[in-house]
Formats: sequence, C-alpha cells, structure tokens
Amino acid sequence: MAKNHENEKFPISHIAGFIVSLLLTFAAVGAKLYTDLPMVTVMWIIGALAVIQAILQLFMFMHLTEGEGQVQTINIIYAFFCAIVVAGGTIWVMTSGHVHY
Repeated sequence: MAKNHENEKFPISHIAGFIVSLLLTFAAVGAKLYTDLPMVTVMWIIGALAVIQAILQLFMFMHLTEGEGQVQTINIIYAFFCAIVVAGGTIWVMTSGHVHY
C-alpha cells in the first residue's frame, strides 16, 4: 500500500507556519516597543507584517491552493468583502460617534 506523503509533512508545515506567524507578531511588537521610528512608520510596518501574516495563514492553514478553483476564489473574495465592511464600519462608527451626544 502506497503511503501518502502529504500526510507525513502535515504537522511540519503547520508548525513552521505557526513559528513564522509568531515571529511576525513579535516583529510587530518590537517595531512598536524597541524603535524610535515615527508612529506613522511603525503603523506601516505593522500593517505590512499583518498582510504578510494573513497571506501566510491563507496558504499554510486555510489551504488556499486546495479545493475547487472558482468556488475557492468566490469564498475568498466574499471573506475579504466581509472583513472590509466590518473594519470600515468599525472605523466609521468610532470616528463619527463623538458628533452626537
């Protein structure tokens, strides 16, 4: 009976993805706590690290390359739409709530 090599590397890829995610998180914390960069630059660094971590997690944990092509693409577009609506709505409510007492 032939062994499935994909099952053998399953834990290794998840552990590697977890470690890289932790390193990216610690790098973001380090950018804030241990640098004297302007806050705008720190926010850009944290944002870039967040995008890199999101892409890493899409490939390592959410198996972006597996599954049916068109259905997978539609689901990811919908997920990005939901994330943008939630984040944009939160920012809108938090910034405009002080106008009305």
